[in-house]
Amino acid sequence: MGEVTETVDALAGLVAAGGVVVLSGAGLSTESGIPDYRGSSGAARRHTPMTWQTFTEDAHARRRYWARSHLGWRLIARAAPNDGHRAVARLQHAGLVDGIITQNVDGLHTAAGSADVVELHGRLDEVVCLDCGNRTSREELDRRLREANPGFDAGVAAVNPDGDVDLADAEVAAFRTVDCTFCGTGMLKPDVVFFGETVPAARVARCFDLVQRARLLLVLGSSLTVMSGRRFVLRAVKLGIPVAIVNQGATRGDGYAAVTVDAPLGRLLPHLADRAVAAAARTSGVGAVSAGMSPAGR
Repeated sequence: MGEVTETVDALAGLVAAGGVVVLSGAGLSTESGIPDYRGSSGAARRHTPMTWQTFTEDAHARRRYWARSHLGWRLIARAAPNDGHRAVARLQHAGLVDGIITQNVDGLHTAAGSADVVELHGRLDEVVCLDCGNRTSREELDRRLREANPGFDAGVAAVNPDGDVDLADAEVAAFRTVDCTFCGTGMLKPDVVFFGETVPAARVARCFDLVQRARLLLVLGSSLTVMSGRRFVLRAVKLGIPVAIVNQGATRGDGYAAVTVDAPLGRLLPHLADRAVAAAARTSGVGAVSAGMSPAGR
């Protein structure tokens, strides 16, 4: 415990210097009830995530995805930010975090009060037509799917990170999908990046720009297994920017990190925020001024 405290104190000192860019992953949202893919909460997952090729080329697979996602979306929509999300927002409001890049599609950083979040893989609460490009809200699609599938309410034990659930084929067979209302026939897709799909180049460029201007890259709740997120760690290392990682379990970035902490994020991050904000205040003299004493009179 003492070793962890010392490590958190060292990390708080790095964060207190400001210029932090956060890179978050599914592990930050597990305490909001959304499991990750590779940690302990994701171990029971029985099917692989949807791929771009399968979604666009296989009508049966697409029906299965929408049936599962229709139910899973209800759980995602009810998920609330946890103390880890709120701690990140607090660090941003204190001026210590300059940018937030998230691999998550749940929108919980924004719900917690963070601003200008770069959602690398998109958001589940938005829907796009692959034919005409029209965008609508997931709430609107949810209403249409409910109308097209009255009484469809299969049991849901747990939601997956990409917002779907496990269903038997028999439960999927009768599910009816809907098309774009704007063009009439277009294929609808959640506005998220599926496996095998390319993240928009402008979005990636914005993330690299944030990393290149950072004083510290702080990875929160990501195993960094896939290159989509790990590339930002590699870029930081190449530029000599220190990397710190807070995650439950080992990550593929641990060998590059100046500091690593293995702990539940919802419990650790509020303490980190407390210490970093207090240390920044002491450095700037804010604490002395608020106590009625000028820095020069100490």
